[in-house]
Amino acid sequence: MKALAFLLLTLPLAAHQIVTNQLTSEEKEAGWTLLFDGKTTEHFRNYKKEGVAPKWIVKDGMLTLTAKGGGDIITKKEYEAFEFTVDYKLSKAGNSGLMIHVKETEKKPWQTGPEVQIQDNVDGHDPQKAGWLYQLYKPAPGVDATKPAGEWNTLKILITPEKCVHWMNGTKYVEYVKGSAEWDKKVAASKFAPFKNFGKATKGHLCLQDHGDVVSFRNIKVREVTK
Repeated sequence: MKALAFLLLTLPLAAHQIVTNQLTSEEKEAGWTLLFDGKTTEHFRNYKKEGVAPKWIVKDGMLTLTAKGGGDIITKKEYEAFEFTVDYKLSKAGNSGLMIHVKETEKKPWQTGPEVQIQDNVDGHDPQKAGWLYQLYKPAPGVDATKPAGEWNTLKILITPEKCVHWMNGTKYVEYVKGSAEWDKKVAASKFAPFKNFGKATKGHLCLQDHGDVVSFRNIKVREVTK
């Protein structure tokens, strides 16, 4: 037993401990940016406000919404074409969301920014499941790669004018073209139809939603895509 303990202590860190909120050398070379270092919220602020509300806390390497009232938070920078990845962990029956191309022209961020749903698919109450583009695009019936509440899930998206793709824990969910004729038809049939600016922007903020439930995030990374 002593020999085993010594071996574990002398192994490289990656062999027995997951390193979070860091970029690998390969990611740095590929142009990824770390949006959360596990210590500060310097890349975020509340929607239409300065700073981040106290109900969003940074603790144990996680950015956590501890209770309703923290408000939606957005990246300070706007992004056009990009890859984005984040780990999230939900409370039981929890609900949240990731919005893209958000503009601060409306009362709520979801009135301009399409939402990638984040939810506990087992005990959550919304018919829109995690990884779906809310009311617009969903994977084939029966596809659900999410892990239960309390466990980490990795959501990745690619957003470009040519195509947009969602992955959940490495499983491809959907592919679509934002602004296409198909897109416009789906928006017209959704609850977003009354909002003339919904989904129109081709550049905007990324937004993490306050849906009133406890949710934690880590490994928040973005890479701008250039032609």
